[in-house]
Amino acid sequence: MKICVNGGHCPGLDSGAVGPSGLQEANVAHDIMQLVMYYLQQAEYDVLTVQDNELSVISNTSNDFGADLFVSIHCNAAENTEAQGTETFCYQLVGQSEKLARCIQSQIVNIFDTVDRGIKTANFAVLRDTICPAVLVETAFISNSEDELLLASDQGKDNFAKAIARGIIEYVAE
Repeated sequence: MKICVNGGHCPGLDSGAVGPSGLQEANVAHDIMQLVMYYLQQAEYDVLTVQDNELSVISNTSNDFGADLFVSIHCNAAENTEAQGTETFCYQLVGQSEKLARCIQSQIVNIFDTVDRGIKTANFAVLRDTICPAVLVETAFISNSEDELLLASDQGKDNFAKAIARGIIEYVAE
């Protein structure tokens, strides 16, 4: 099983969303991506990570790798600084991408007892242009000061990574 894990945005080029303390989404996504890779490799999966500023590079890298699954990791943000929770996106609410999204979403919500913002569809390039089941996980709201603390902590990032890896492993086992 080949899995491509993408850390959203690109440190040094595209910070992504920035939290109240200055925490950058790209750096959080990078750290979680590396941890997900570690946990999946421990489960003996073949894992490739990619974090690039060009969306086509991300999709093409996954496709060229021959990935069986693609997971993109992000932090959410909103003008409403009270917004919290986790949501996971797939291109369509049918098939294997939705199943993968539900497995990951369920693991994150159960570990953090956070607001379940659900599974949603989006026409994101990394979901549309990747030729295997693909999801984009919005872990938590970096714009919310409580969620930002969770995203900044080593334990929080590790728990997100464990939940994402468990969701993937659950999906493969079904």
